[in-house]
Amino acid sequence: MILVTGASGKLGAAVVRQLLKLTSADQIAVLVRDENKAAAFSEQGISVRVGQYDDTASLDRAMEGVERVLLIAGTDEERRVEQHQNVIEAAKKAGVQGIAYTSRTLKDRKTMANKLMEGHFQTEDAVKQSGLAYAIFRNVLYMDSLPQFVGAEVFDRGISLPAGQGRVAFALRSDMGEAIANALLADTWNQTTYHLTGSDTYSFDDIAAALTTLSGREVRYRPAEAAAFGAQLRERGVPEVVAQRVVGFMTDINNGQEDEIYPDLEQLLGRKPATLEEGLKLLFSL
Repeated sequence: MILVTGASGKLGAAVVRQLLKLTSADQIAVLVRDENKAAAFSEQGISVRVGQYDDTASLDRAMEGVERVLLIAGTDEERRVEQHQNVIEAAKKAGVQGIAYTSRTLKDRKTMANKLMEGHFQTEDAVKQSGLAYAIFRNVLYMDSLPQFVGAEVFDRGISLPAGQGRVAFALRSDMGEAIANALLADTWNQTTYHLTGSDTYSFDDIAAALTTLSGREVRYRPAEAAAFGAQLRERGVPEVVAQRVVGFMTDINNGQEDEIYPDLEQLLGRKPATLEEGLKLLFSL
């Protein structure tokens, strides 16, 4: 049985959808914080375990009968590593065979600007030290984040971000979820790190050009200065931690941290992942 944590989130739900296509529902379990959000899983015959990363007793119960665990990264940056360690310890205690983790693909952990990402790499270290078989999924930035990055008024005001001419191998969350599910069910699964990226890299100039082509409305990209951009976010009422995260993402893009292409996503999917234009057409309903 495979346990998917954070299953009510978008990535977890995408993983579960693909698992259901490949295996029977009685081989899938999900960990959710709110049982009321898990009715759809129960209706499909999936085992629902209610618990939280901070509640070690609930994690112990969630591991019953589980052979493999997909640990989807928590959203509490301050407590992320401790919470993830709780899941790892519960898996070890229960005799789980292997654990997988959804991390981030960045070129150089030592020079990244977005220090909030350090928790991912600390979790990777903990997974590797657990003694369990493991799979680490280093995910590129979701293409799904682009509507939030460029803003709702992109077709009126264009794009202004502190990303310079940096490039990203964006991929859709749904493609990543499908690939992760395929890997979770693979027979050979031991000490493997996957880098899940798109097949091409794109700059925000490319994104502006694609939106222009798809919409028929001219969209231009103007690089912004990081400090001024961060100040604008705070003036608009964006919480400090969110402003730091966004500026960190953009600075790392500008510094080339996301400018890498790996074949892993395509190989796990058995097809090419969605291109930029295919993804934007879906995300912006164009």
